[in-house]
Amino acid sequence: MKRSEVYIMNVLRCRPPRNRTPLPNEAANCRGFFERQIELVGPKFICALGGCAAANLLGSTLSIGKLRGRFHDYRGIPVMVTYHPAYLLPHRNPAAKREVWQDMQMLLKKMGREIPPR
Repeated sequence: MKRSEVYIMNVLRCRPPRNRTPLPNEAANCRGFFERQIELVGPKFICALGGCAAANLLGSTLSIGKLRGRFHDYRGIPVMVTYHPAYLLPHRNPAAKREVWQDMQMLLKKMGREIPPR
């Protein structure tokens, strides 16, 4: 995909101290901005990268492992949940790249896009 075809957003409008996971009250304070941003962009598909994104978008407390591998719904928009790129780093869990690739293939197929060769 081209960068011009993708919109990247975060749960918060600013980074929490030391880039920690946002606290529930911080996410709640930014929720109006979050929802309005999605409304203005009007995405046809959403890919939630990581637990923070998934929890705040879907209102779920399930782990990524339980949420990934299938589509969810956010106000009529198909949502694919997968691991955050930081989770795939060599010192964390590079083996999860296989699962992310499976998720991306499902998303591309639903989007009607060609799946690139490995």
